[in-house]
Amino acid sequence: MLRSSNPILSKKDAFTPAAPQYGQNQYGQNPYAQNPYGQTDPNAQQYGYAPFGAPAQTEGRMTLDDVITKTAVVMGLLVISAALSWWLIPVQLTYGALILSSLVGFVTVLLVSFRRNVSPPLMFLYAVIEGVFIGMISKLFEQWYPGIVVQAVIGTFVAAGVTLATYKIFRIKVTSKFRKIVIIATIAYAITLFVNFIISLFIPGIGLRMGMLGLLVSAIGVTLAVLNLILDFDYIEQGIAIGAPAKESWRAAFGLTVTMVWLYVEILRILSYLRR
Repeated sequence: MLRSSNPILSKKDAFTPAAPQYGQNQYGQNPYAQNPYGQTDPNAQQYGYAPFGAPAQTEGRMTLDDVITKTAVVMGLLVISAALSWWLIPVQLTYGALILSSLVGFVTVLLVSFRRNVSPPLMFLYAVIEGVFIGMISKLFEQWYPGIVVQAVIGTFVAAGVTLATYKIFRIKVTSKFRKIVIIATIAYAITLFVNFIISLFIPGIGLRMGMLGLLVSAIGVTLAVLNLILDFDYIEQGIAIGAPAKESWRAAFGLTVTMVWLYVEILRILSYLRR
């Protein structure tokens, strides 16, 4: 069973080989291809249909093109939502929209993670909500540090591109030990930031996002996001190799989008620390 640190790609039943369809056994053969008189119907063998003219159905397999296309769709919707929220939401509502969209987006991620079946509409909902979050946080940082958003966007795609190139060129092998270390570190990082957020609500001006400590925390976040990208690339590659159902490409696209959003936010923070 494949495993990933990405909460979207770590579903227990995600990326398992597509199940045989009606009229096929586990080896892909059609038991009805032989007629009652013991003679084999060559047309049934060749074209894969059931007896009496009933066509056999075959389930598509996930491909790299499917993952790329669906990732572009989800991220494209997110970018459109971010741009619209940037221009349409008034300045006085920026903080409220930022907090609300972050909470709702987090809940949406959990809903997708715990669902057994892939739900593209729910993924589109996440893209819209997370787009509002990205639009609001980008708007705030752009007001404080003009030009920082373009730098963060470029930095995010450069980091992702270099990670993918490194993974492919050097043929990085993701071992079970490496995977466990990244998973544990990611969970510990998330819990630490959550506790820090609670503390900052009661004691303003104190937390892990202040000064040089904040720079170090964001640097750790970028490192973990890049490592998660490596796990996701490996996971998707294995899913394609074992013949995962085509619908799982939506889950893969969603998982990559979540990681890319995380990477963008951390790079945005790092740039803000360097600009101060």
